[in-house]
Amino acid sequence: MSTFTTTDAALTRDEMAKIVAVDIPAGAFVNLGIGQPTNVSNFLTSEQGVTLHTENGMLGMGPVATGDEIDGDLINAGKIPVTELPGASYFHQADSFAMMRGGHLDVCVLGAFQVSGGGDLANWHTGAPGAIPAVGGAMDLAIGAKSTWVMMGLFTKAGESKLVETLSYPVTGLGCVSRIYTESAIFDLADNKVTVRSTHGISFDELVARLPVDLHKA
Repeated sequence: MSTFTTTDAALTRDEMAKIVAVDIPAGAFVNLGIGQPTNVSNFLTSEQGVTLHTENGMLGMGPVATGDEIDGDLINAGKIPVTELPGASYFHQADSFAMMRGGHLDVCVLGAFQVSGGGDLANWHTGAPGAIPAVGGAMDLAIGAKSTWVMMGLFTKAGESKLVETLSYPVTGLGCVSRIYTESAIFDLADNKVTVRSTHGISFDELVARLPVDLHKA
C-alpha cells in the first residue's frame, strides 16, 4: 500500500519544522544545525522527551528565546538566544564534540547547499571565490549522528535542483544523509535509492522532470 501524500501548496518553513519535529523519535538526543533546523525546537513537545544538544556545550536546550527570555550568555551554535529546559547541563566544547564524534546523538538536522542521490552532503562551502568557508561541526555531526537529516530549499534562485546526481560543491560527508525535507517534497534516501514521501505544490511527474536523479514514489 502506498504511503505517498501530496498537498496543493508548498510547505512554509514552520510547516517543514513541524513535520521534522513530529518525525523525531521519542527520547532521542538531537542536534539542530544553523539556519532552518533551529526552528524545529519550537515544535517539539515535552511528551516526546527529546533532548537537544548544541555543539558549543549544552544538553537540554529549549525553544528559541524571545523578549524577556533572552539571555546574552545563553546561545546555540548559531549565536541565536535560546532557552534552557529543567535539567539542562553545560560542558566544555571538547566534550560536546566527543559526544558528536562518539555516536551519542540519535539525529542531527542540518542545512545544505547540495545533497546527492547517494546521500552525500555539501553544506559548508560553495567553492565560490571569496566565499568564507564555515564547516563548524558539520562534518562531525554528519558522520557521528546515527541519522542525518537535511532541511533545505529544493531549488536555487536560478531554479536548479539542490538534490543532484553528484556533488559539485566541497564535500561535508559521504553517504550520510537519510532524509531530506524541502518546501516542495520530502525524500527518504537508502541504498542509493531516492524515495519521494510527499510532494507539496508540485506533482510527482513535475518533480521527476526537474530533478536529475531517479525518483521512486513511496
